Amino acid sequence: MSVIEMKVPNIGESINEVTLSSWIKGNGEYVDLDEPICEFESDKATLEFPAEASGKLIWVAQEGDDLEIGALVAKIDTSVTEAVEKETVDKPTAQPEESETTSEKSGKEENKVKGHPSPAAAKILRENDIQESVVQGTGKDGRITKEDAVKASQSSKSEKPGETELHPVRINSIPQFARTSRTEKMSRMRRTIAKRLVSAKNSTAMLTTFNEIDLYNLINLRKKYQEKFVEKYGIKLGFMSLFAKACSQVLINMPQVNAILNEETLTYHDFVDISIAISTPTGLVVPPIHNVESLKFHEIELKIKELAEKARAGSLSLDEMKGGTFTITNGGIFGSMLSTPIINEPQSAILGMHNIIQRPVAIDGEVVIRPMMYVALSYDHRVIDGSTSVTFLVKVKELLEDPVTLLLDL
Repeated sequence: MSVIEMKVPNIGESINEVTLSSWIKGNGEYVDLDEPICEFESDKATLEFPAEASGKLIWVAQEGDDLEIGALVAKIDTSVTEAVEKETVDKPTAQPEESETTSEKSGKEENKVKGHPSPAAAKILRENDIQESVVQGTGKDGRITKEDAVKASQSSKSEKPGETELHPVRINSIPQFARTSRTEKMSRMRRTIAKRLVSAKNSTAMLTTFNEIDLYNLINLRKKYQEKFVEKYGIKLGFMSLFAKACSQVLINMPQVNAILNEETLTYHDFVDISIAISTPTGLVVPPIHNVESLKFHEIELKIKELAEKARAGSLSLDEMKGGTFTITNGGIFGSMLSTPIINEPQSAILGMHNIIQRPVAIDGEVVIRPMMYVALSYDHRVIDGSTSVTFLVKVKELLEDPVTLLLDL
């Protein structure tokens, strides 16, 4: 018997451990060379682990195991061929006249996997209380893939406006006066997020300054040109690209807000890479958009859409997660009126957007109703002075309240 050991590969810089989140291929199942056999969850992304040879898969690690780089995951018996495996599984009965034809067997095998989710897909469907029967599988032989499950969960949430990605409603499924509890292991991504948030809170001199933005002119601008924008670029002009562009213009002129502290040195950048906070079924990720200062609005929107789709499908690469000089997070999509976002280390500042609310404000001595948004800038006081943080937020406010100055780069 010839056996190849499958070990956790060197995934990337600073990653010393991964979690085996799910098996894609079953124990004892035949696998082809380069066919994904399981999924690893690292500190930054979910990765598929391909087979290094063809043969019979023998599990060593189990789902949920934390594995160091180089740890044994599985073995592959290369002496087993696909033909032998099929012969063992589909061995004919003692009555040859009732044996199945090849086409009948293929049809039965296809029926077995049609509508059946992969382990990763099954987990997402289970967490979102979605029945397998309502999901259309796009994988091989109709199998439900992880991407199918993510799309189904997103569609389910959009049909239930009262529920958000962060707080699924479970009240109706819990009996009255219930006293049951359950303990679940935190996902690697959630553990990593927890560690980084605590680190940012404890190792930075973090403060938050606030302001409010009158979005009347910006909303009217979008209404006036939205149809033409979509017709030309195939995507809507959203608030995120406008905020990102405004921040990039101010950051270029205020490099200290765009700086990174390295012990006793500061690194300043002549570019702006803005990390966009994206909520996914497994946690919050912040992939950066590079050179926002040089991109057009539709290019920013297309990049946001691309990163969001990859993030929710769990297909972001490690390279797509690296970097970032400033972060924007939008709690307003979940209804947040005001918050104090935590810095995304090693960056020095993060902008928090919030819900747009019609409020009475005084303009030129008169009270009028305007669409207002509170904005928050959390910053590391070791790098950024209080006056600098306030000035930054005021400049962003001015650009967005008079969007012509933003478009003309004034």
